Formats: sequence, C-alpha cells, structure tokens
Amino acid sequence: MKKKKLVVSTGAGISAESGISTFRDAGGLWEQYPVMDVASADGFRRNPALIHRFYNERRKQLVATLPNAAHTALHDLEKYFDVYVITQNVDDLHERAGSSNVLHLHGELMKVRSIPHPERVYRLKEDALETSVDTRDEHGDPVRPHIVFFQEAVPMMEPAARLASEADIFVVIGTSLNVYPAAALINYVRPDVPVYYIDPNPAAVPAGVTVIKAKATEGMKILAEKLGVEL
Repeated sequence: MKKKKLVVSTGAGISAESGISTFRDAGGLWEQYPVMDVASADGFRRNPALIHRFYNERRKQLVATLPNAAHTALHDLEKYFDVYVITQNVDDLHERAGSSNVLHLHGELMKVRSIPHPERVYRLKEDALETSVDTRDEHGDPVRPHIVFFQEAVPMMEPAARLASEADIFVVIGTSLNVYPAAALINYVRPDVPVYYIDPNPAAVPAGVTVIKAKATEGMKILAEKLGVEL
C-alpha cells in the first residue's frame, strides 16, 4: 500500500533542544547582534567581514552539536510515511539524523556560494569552516554564506508550497508562525488534511488544527500516538 505523504515544517524550536541558539527568544541571537547587521542584504553590503565572522561562529557551534530525539523521530516516521521536511533552519541536523527529503527555505549554514555566480554552491569541510572577504572559490570568485538574508527572495518557497499542497498529513514543529513567507505554508494545505502543531508556546492557529503544547522531543512522542505509530 502506498504510504501517505507526511509534510513537516520545522523552525528553530526543533533545534533549540540540541543547544542551537534561537534568534527570537529571550537571550537569543537577535539580542546579541542587530539583525540587520548580520542577516540582511544591506548588512552584507555594508560590512561583509562582520557577516563572515558571524557565520563562522555559527558553524563552529553547529559541528559540535548533535541531532536530538525530535530529529531522529522524524527520520523514524519514514518507516510509516513518505516524509518530507521543510525547514526554516540553516543547520544540517535533519540530514545528520537521517531524514531523506529535506528542503531548506533559508539556506544552509555549512555551504557558501559564489557571489557573481550564485548557482555555484559549495559545502565546507569541517576542518575548513572559516570564510572571509578574501575567500575565493575554485574559479577565483568571492563567496558569501549560502543563506537567504532579510531583503532577499526565498527561492525555495514555491517548491515548499507545492509540497504543502500535496500533503496527506501536515505537521508544524517549533515555530512561532510569525516568519513569512514560511508561516504561510499552512495556507497551502488542503482543507480535508489533518494538521498538527507542536510548540511549547503555540501561536494562534486556524480552527481544526490539533495543537500539541510541548517541546519538540516530547511533542513527537505525542504525535506518534495520535498517528497510531510506534517510534
């Protein structure tokens, strides 16, 4: 029998339990760094060296971090469902947990790309994580973090919306539902499709959404029960 398509939209909350600093919560990175200085197109034009240093530090943190039980639970769901993960996160914890189908809306921390030729994307090695304004790719081009900055389009939004529209089950994990366009994905889900929302501080959601008020690791256990599967 063909597996149902389970589409999962994840945000910072799923990685917070691995120790990845969130941006928006109290004590998060936005309190430590002005957002428009380190995560905007204007900020990169003004001070690219600062942005290179900022993402160098994020990479050092990431390679010392492990996927948590929520990440591995999503991989385990592949035994029962055709699982697709759409993540706002730029970490690679879903991939390291074994998830087969991961779409990154906001880019990938462990990658850089050519500035004049953005189609040229390169994965950094763990023993060479640092980049600077002087870093060049194999063609001699300067590079930048493979991150979607504020003030830039989200190129993967269209395929993400298509996945949401094809879902037989839709799950949202660890997001405030305040970050657009990602927050709009729920609007692409067909009206007859069950929707689950896991978050310890859930936002207001449309009628019919099943809210699981819990952190991601605990919420995945509850979700599995509701889906009638064992992880």
